[in-house]
Amino acid sequence: MPHIALITLVVRDYDEAIDFYTRSLGFALAGDTDRGDGSRWVVVRPPGTTGDAVSLLLARAKDEAQLASVGTQTGGRVGFFLHTEDFAGDHARMLTAGVRFLEEPRHEPYGSVAVFEDLYGNRWDLLQPA
Repeated sequence: MPHIALITLVVRDYDEAIDFYTRSLGFALAGDTDRGDGSRWVVVRPPGTTGDAVSLLLARAKDEAQLASVGTQTGGRVGFFLHTEDFAGDHARMLTAGVRFLEEPRHEPYGSVAVFEDLYGNRWDLLQPA
């Protein structure tokens, strides 16, 4: 059955993006392949997910227009939703790793949530569904 496998996230630098997503968010580096033209095929995914789960393709900006989109790919809205089964634990771990949260945790009818930014300013929800 068709499914979304990858979502491209334009980044300034491969290595700084890999460091943030693996160290600060705890993602796994699923692939880092040199494409021979100065670009790389870099895939990260949340811990515990498998190859058929939606993953991020970290794509280094190639020109000024792409560079200008880094951090604003969703127009300032939350564009990514990181689900967790341990909201309090993951929130605390991410704070310790230096992740910048834009609000205190909220407990809504749909679950526990807090908005954070990645290293470029893209907004994410850390969310434990109810």
